[in-house]
Amino acid sequence: MSWFETVRSGLEAIASHRLRSGLTVLGILIGIAAVILTVGLGEGASASVNSAINSLGTNLLIVSPGSSTTGLVRGGFGSASTLTYSNAQALADKVDCPDVIGVAPQVSTEGSLVYGDANWDTTVYGSTTQWLSVRGRSMAEGSFFTNAEVDSDANVVVLGQTTAEELGLFDPVGTTINIGTVPFTVVGILNSAGSSASTNEDDMAIMPITTAQEVLTGSSSVNTIYLEAGSQSTLGAAYDEATDELLALHGIDNPANADFTITTQSSLTATASSVSHTLTVLLAGIAAISLLVGGIGVMNIMLVSVTERVREIGLRKALGATPKVILRQFLVEASTLGLAGGLFGAALGVVGSQVLPDFISDTIELSGAAIAIAIVAAVGVGIVAGAYPAYRAAQLAPIEALRTE
Repeated sequence: MSWFETVRSGLEAIASHRLRSGLTVLGILIGIAAVILTVGLGEGASASVNSAINSLGTNLLIVSPGSSTTGLVRGGFGSASTLTYSNAQALADKVDCPDVIGVAPQVSTEGSLVYGDANWDTTVYGSTTQWLSVRGRSMAEGSFFTNAEVDSDANVVVLGQTTAEELGLFDPVGTTINIGTVPFTVVGILNSAGSSASTNEDDMAIMPITTAQEVLTGSSSVNTIYLEAGSQSTLGAAYDEATDELLALHGIDNPANADFTITTQSSLTATASSVSHTLTVLLAGIAAISLLVGGIGVMNIMLVSVTERVREIGLRKALGATPKVILRQFLVEASTLGLAGGLFGAALGVVGSQVLPDFISDTIELSGAAIAIAIVAAVGVGIVAGAYPAYRAAQLAPIEALRTE
């Protein structure tokens, strides 16, 4: 029997039991779609986190305060107030930190912004004029606040585009808004920097750090100090210089007792990628279980098919069909069911990747390679699941098979 006749015979056998074949395909379809979507969800989450980290700026060092202890409870890093505005000013000294070309201390708090009848709650930041360059941001309208305004504790503010839109500010520069009960003049609007699943970089208000400390926080401490190195090659030197300077400022001799931490973008990205990879593998493993169940369904159907077609198999052998031909026919049927499940599952996965983000607020990134591998895996599941039933069919003795009722 030729390959063409084998394929035609296999398709006829599948078509003769449409409902049973359809249910078998459905099992594989669900498994393939689940694998594609979970891997895509993991890749989307990883890309989103990396994008958020990269949006912080380039060649960046992030200095965070140490941990606090209340009673017997020790808080996490960043919970203490060990960094101050004066620390940031010292790090800007070119004599002590020559490889640090930009310093942007930052304080943050939640604030309620009011303009007319509109109000909007957002994160309010306080920083210096170098925040714009260190964070890699630019202005869409107006200008950033000046050093003179920082020195004079001026009540000026720069808004993100989302914040301005939510307040209904269509000609914002020069407009007066209230943050809490304090009036501020809007001097500029930031260019859009996009958003991730957890952070909207366009929803913020930023003012001079001196104003924020006086009006909003009432403290000289800062939440974070962003440091920019001259290049990727001098990032290590900038790290060492900043560490030595802060240890000296805080009177700490042993670096192991440092009351601050300094992280780099690469370390943040590596950590985020590791977490996303682990999550993706876990989710894909769970989804693969449903694919395994689909494979068991294929084996079950093929075993039933062998049982129902014993006389047919005996007749084919009596007419000269070799065990190899019988084996090939049943493997063709099993692989066809796997291929159909893989193709329909991939199609469902692609459709799901377009629809689900509207409901879960997360991006799903699909790759052609992942889809192709999923389809090949579906065919492989079909072949593996059909191998034993096909072997049983090939080993049937013609006389015994013809005697079967």
